[in-house]
Amino acid sequence: MDKTTTSTFVPTHEQDYGDDPHAVRESDVYVNEYVRGFVEKWDELIDWEARAKSEGQFFIDLLRARGKKSVLDVATGTGFHSVQLLKAGFDVFSADGSAEMLAMAFQNAADHDFVLKTVHADWRWLNKDVHGKFDAIICLGNSFTHLHDEADRRRTLAEFYAALKHDGVLILDQRNYDEILDHGFSSKHKYYYCGDQVTAEPDYVDDSLARFKYSFPDGSDYFLNMFPLRKEYVRGLMTDVGFQRIQTYGDFQDDHEDASPDFFIHVAEKEYIEDGE
Repeated sequence: MDKTTTSTFVPTHEQDYGDDPHAVRESDVYVNEYVRGFVEKWDELIDWEARAKSEGQFFIDLLRARGKKSVLDVATGTGFHSVQLLKAGFDVFSADGSAEMLAMAFQNAADHDFVLKTVHADWRWLNKDVHGKFDAIICLGNSFTHLHDEADRRRTLAEFYAALKHDGVLILDQRNYDEILDHGFSSKHKYYYCGDQVTAEPDYVDDSLARFKYSFPDGSDYFLNMFPLRKEYVRGLMTDVGFQRIQTYGDFQDDHEDASPDFFIHVAEKEYIEDGE
């Protein structure tokens, strides 16, 4: 990637995938996908109040149970999880690869009487821009799926691992692409994308591309080209990087309780812990 040619802000309201949108399968494309018009509508898709109700204390309880205090939110987006954790008393640093998203997050946090500590950073060079070690890293909102190349995924997880303290934990989520690839798309939209006036569904899917279409009440449509990550593949990458124990939840429950959850949440421990400790 030639970082010198990438504009910090994306000033347009129009996405441009070229003549063949299905051929756009590079990790760097996310920067230009989050155009200003899309970012301005993102909270319609999330619906902060409904999402807070659906998640409850899940992430807060996970972090507190492990005694974690400092958290690096590497996929800040418009700030939902950063703000929820700040409200719960955590020391939060907020990073994102989209300057547009960070600007919106900063304003959203200000509206809740918080000042975000923000860093504009590419995950693949995370430790160049983000300094210090953290008790926990959260990578939520199906964000890891933006990495189309395996080398980028491995490098990113290694950067996350390096940014954690010796007993740190990574919490990373993903859409249930196994279900989409094997059986087709069916989403309850109960937990993640809670905006009831917005639709989010695949426009095209194959083994290396999940192109999602987001349709808003004003008639506007936006797209994201993502890599369809299988659950066990992600767990394997985490193990390869060095994470010692990985527990996976499905829609905030043990994944065996629902055969086809909308989302998986991986909790990867950096420290080896014997069963029963």
